Amino acid sequence: MNPVVVTSAGKVRGAGRDGISCFRGIPFAAPPEGPLRFRPPTAPVAWEGVRDALAFGAAPPQLAPAPGAPAMWRPGDGLDCLTVNVWTPDPGAVGLPVMVWIYGGLWKHGAASMPHYDAGRLAGSGVVVVTFNYRVGFEGFGHLPGVPDNRGLHDQIAALRWVRDNIGAFGGDSGNVTVFGQSAGAASAALLMAAPAARGLFRRAIAQSIPAGVRTRAEAETITATIARAAGVPATWDGLAGLPPEALLAVQDTPLRTREDGFSAFGPVIDGDLVTGQPWAALDTGAGRDVDLVCGFTHEEYRGQGPAPAARVDLELVTEAVGLGKEAAPAYRRAHPGLTDTDLFTVVLSDALVRMPTTRVARAHARAGGRTWLYDFTWQGPTLGAAHGIDVPFVFGNATSRFAARFLGSPPPADFADLSGHLRAAWASFAATGDPGWPRFTLEQPTTRVWDLPPTDTVYPLEASRQIWEGDASA
Repeated sequence: MNPVVVTSAGKVRGAGRDGISCFRGIPFAAPPEGPLRFRPPTAPVAWEGVRDALAFGAAPPQLAPAPGAPAMWRPGDGLDCLTVNVWTPDPGAVGLPVMVWIYGGLWKHGAASMPHYDAGRLAGSGVVVVTFNYRVGFEGFGHLPGVPDNRGLHDQIAALRWVRDNIGAFGGDSGNVTVFGQSAGAASAALLMAAPAARGLFRRAIAQSIPAGVRTRAEAETITATIARAAGVPATWDGLAGLPPEALLAVQDTPLRTREDGFSAFGPVIDGDLVTGQPWAALDTGAGRDVDLVCGFTHEEYRGQGPAPAARVDLELVTEAVGLGKEAAPAYRRAHPGLTDTDLFTVVLSDALVRMPTTRVARAHARAGGRTWLYDFTWQGPTLGAAHGIDVPFVFGNATSRFAARFLGSPPPADFADLSGHLRAAWASFAATGDPGWPRFTLEQPTTRVWDLPPTDTVYPLEASRQIWEGDASA
């Protein structure tokens, strides 16, 4: 069966398999090329007749995420990347809950076409699932004078507007949309909760592993100047828009030679509009409190993100490097008397990169009166433990992708299907009803879901770390 659906720009033909209809590569914005390069997204061009929606659109320009990894984008792919994909259990239905995925990738990698984001199994839980591309790297987050910042976030908002205007034709309820994402996608979800331009476009959010990391205007200007100097062009729209994407990609990591974080030169830029500060700062003012929020972290967030610690670790230097000061090292030792400094290295970096930023988001949203749920994904994979990203295969139910094998091995552990079923049911329940199946997180009762087998609930498990980072128990 090849269902046909009418969208605002024209008819599209999808494909059916195993009871799920899938539509791929539907434009939600015009190609950001020529005069539209480095500009906010504009409406797609309408088409006549029926457009086949059987193949993913091109990924946004990017380098391969790691040596040996398959390239998601090649120079011949161009810039026509702003497309959505829809999985629906019934295109003829009315009012199904909708889940819209935002991928992560250090703000410089990622594409909805990555196999681990295939949403067929998740849609089988009774939800309409949408995935989409947004611009990454300099194309999406590079600063240019006279051009709006955060084009990647503007792309996300344009995709959500497409969902609002079109998802009813796929069986979904435009008034019951849940945004969900991981890592940079989780930070995006938190930022969009507070952004006036996204208000009313979604009702709920699931933020898996929220990192810190926004850029001030001055930092973004310095990054652009460094990239332009490396490319031999002026740090202007004319100068950089004259470069083909592959030439820009060749130099966009140049700023990392002078930055201390070592992961990405890019991130949301504080523009006073979409981004006013770190994700938790705007939520603390009450912005976004009408959006229900599930957020959480994997228990060993640093694993899978950076190199293994050296055999001999100077914990004082580690705590100083993450901004805590040397005096935090003894506090970590007291909080974890059974761990070596090498083990504590992973604890400190996991806190710094994700666990404390996510905690701050949860507390800010709860403090402002928002309905909040928190989780800690502790299930131990056979290769990297409870590492950053291990939850993604469980959410989508995809255990055999190259991405999943990195965490699960091959074949995956026998208990994968059981825990994946629990997690998908919780996410789908939250999208449908606003209840993920465990008690809410409040400042007075900070209940936290522990994702392991069997799933359990406990008091917030990182209180010692939180007090070290906040300086006192009441912060």
